[in-house]
Amino acid sequence: MKFQVILIAALLCAATPAIAQVSANSPAQHQQPGVPAQHPVPAPSALTPATPPSLEQKVDPAKEAAIRHLIDVTEVSKLGDNINAALTDRVRSVMSQTLSADKLPQFMSAFSQKFAAASPSSAVTDAMVPIYARAFTMEEVQEISKFYESPVGKKMVGKLPQVTEESQNTGLQIEGNAMMSVLEGMQDDYPELKARLHPDTPTPGAPGAPGAAPSPGPPQK
Repeated sequence: MKFQVILIAALLCAATPAIAQVSANSPAQHQQPGVPAQHPVPAPSALTPATPPSLEQKVDPAKEAAIRHLIDVTEVSKLGDNINAALTDRVRSVMSQTLSADKLPQFMSAFSQKFAAASPSSAVTDAMVPIYARAFTMEEVQEISKFYESPVGKKMVGKLPQVTEESQNTGLQIEGNAMMSVLEGMQDDYPELKARLHPDTPTPGAPGAPGAAPSPGPPQK
């Protein structure tokens, strides 16, 4: 059972929704239309510096305004806040194992203030503008905006987080069940696998296992 839990947990980590996805109690974290599902935020040591905005290709002001409007309409503009929150939670998790409980709140308060000043969430939106500009023409940006401003587009923005979460959970259940079925079928060929899948089952021949020789009692006087 323990090995099964570990494997399912690994699947869950691999299929974690994008940071932009929102829980039901956190409207600022919706999975945004056009933002693909991502893996969990990598550790800071694995992050690579982004191209400085000054080196990005300049975007026509009219097109930039249209892109920013699209980003707002689809609520992708919340991505920076959600990434900030995810990274802050990671720091809190790590530091909770390093600092004493009385020092952690003060540390996190100082960190959050410094982090917000060093990397405002608006910087993420600014960096997204040239990315959108390279991917879409002005006409396409305007057409996409029209769709998301329509009743069905607005419904999609509101429903997509729930649809994405339910789809991922369903997929995990299907794939997880198939994975365990395959592993169960391979355990006769790999005894080590059987021990992992059923750690609570006594190994044949071990003390207490069915058919095992009884343990010798104390010497008779």
